[in-house]
Amino acid sequence: MGEKIELKCADGTFSGYLAKPANSAEGPGIIVIQEIFGVNKVVRDIADHLADQGYHALAPDLFWRIEPGIDITDQSQAEWDKAFELFGKFNVDTGVADIQVAIDALRAMPGTVTKKVGTVGYCLGGLLAYLSATRTDADANVSYYGVNIANLLGEAGKISKPILLHVAAKDQFVPPDAQAKVAEALGPNPHATLLTYAGQDHAFARPGGAHYHADAARSANAATLAFFNAHLASTGTPLGTS
Repeated sequence: MGEKIELKCADGTFSGYLAKPANSAEGPGIIVIQEIFGVNKVVRDIADHLADQGYHALAPDLFWRIEPGIDITDQSQAEWDKAFELFGKFNVDTGVADIQVAIDALRAMPGTVTKKVGTVGYCLGGLLAYLSATRTDADANVSYYGVNIANLLGEAGKISKPILLHVAAKDQFVPPDAQAKVAEALGPNPHATLLTYAGQDHAFARPGGAHYHADAARSANAATLAFFNAHLASTGTPLGTS
């Protein structure tokens, strides 16, 4: 079970959900980047799971400038309407800046002894994880079915740290031509790995979602954990593999 903390930036203070490893005060960090539903139970559960694997996981509230404390689900039309309203008002540039604030805060916390911090994001967060690879000093980044990446490929040349992208082949929000552009731009980059999930739609890894697929989610999550263990864990620091 994590705790709510405060994060300070140049123009205000916003909250974050912080989950720490239970059996050790030491370990690398991961920023968990929200979907359009805010820092909800799905996001908190991801942070808690990463903490169980030995990571300090921090999920910042990136909608705070619009409406602080958003915590909704994908289970009703009213919540979907609210989520898309927030998405329409969201400023990607300030969102990435807030992620850098969260990265800096996590590195400064006692216990993140390696000072290595990665990001993992879903949907909108998947886009922000990609932009974290191009605009922040995160050490490794994972994007799940990121939206609108194809329109920001001019930044792809800035990627100099490992990035893993989970691509849903049947993503209703990322058509095949957009997926092809991303693959063409990132394929030659030795820092980039793209994993495509045949037959899967957007948010196949969101528990309880309409397109959740347990096997695909397990496969993607195992690849994510292996990726972070390879790129964030210090030598001689065994982290979880479950």
